[in-house]
Amino acid sequence: MWNDEPLPLGLRGKVALVTGGASGIGRAVAHAFVSSGATVAVTDMDEPRGKDLLAEIRGHGGDVHFFPCDVAQLEQCAATVDEIWETFQGLHILVNAAGVILRATVVETDEAEWDHILGVNLKGTFLMSKFALPRLIQSGGGSIVNISSGWGLVGGRRAAAYCASKGGVVLLTKAMALDHASQNIRVNCVCPGDTDTPMLRDEARQMGQPIEKFLKDAADRPLGRLGTPEEVAQAVLFLAGDSSSFITGTTLVVDGGGLAGT
Repeated sequence: MWNDEPLPLGLRGKVALVTGGASGIGRAVAHAFVSSGATVAVTDMDEPRGKDLLAEIRGHGGDVHFFPCDVAQLEQCAATVDEIWETFQGLHILVNAAGVILRATVVETDEAEWDHILGVNLKGTFLMSKFALPRLIQSGGGSIVNISSGWGLVGGRRAAAYCASKGGVVLLTKAMALDHASQNIRVNCVCPGDTDTPMLRDEARQMGQPIEKFLKDAADRPLGRLGTPEEVAQAVLFLAGDSSSFITGTTLVVDGGGLAGT
């Protein structure tokens, strides 16, 4: 039956937890969620940027709170989720956006670097989900959106640990979607292509390339430009809200057509 009313995002009155929310895609997600009426709890290790985000959003009347947390540390994840639950008496959305990158081959990567990349990108997604899921269930259900990468679906040169971690996030998403659908939990994944964030600029440094040349090369895709954090945040907003109520276990590629011919 035709309905002239647009589907609601369904975020008003919801509590959303966004990891890695002090910069890049996570920061844009925090802004998008607050603008859509959610109460947002942001976690990050970068406290100065986290406090800057609070001032930025609260200056416009948004409801946002900052909780310092290293997502690779079990005790910190458990304590942070407990603190958020005690503060808001509810948790409806988790966005696992914390991420780091290392541009190196397997031979060039030492064990500590491997552990760090897998610890933040994959273990961090596991740990925050592990402790958030019982709270989502207590709240009557909810949505988890994991941030992977185009390199979680296809390989990339000199990014072995990063590709391994992001590929793991894609399949972890599907496994959680199967395990928790009966508890009214939807779990989906966004795979951005090259997006203009501080992390992308850090890649240029790691590769020893001038930033402007690196960004120009990264924009070589059908739409002819880099993505913006705000564009990725809109995809997260869709998957987190009620407009995607029959979508779970899926991977949404947001990359300007970069993987279309792969």
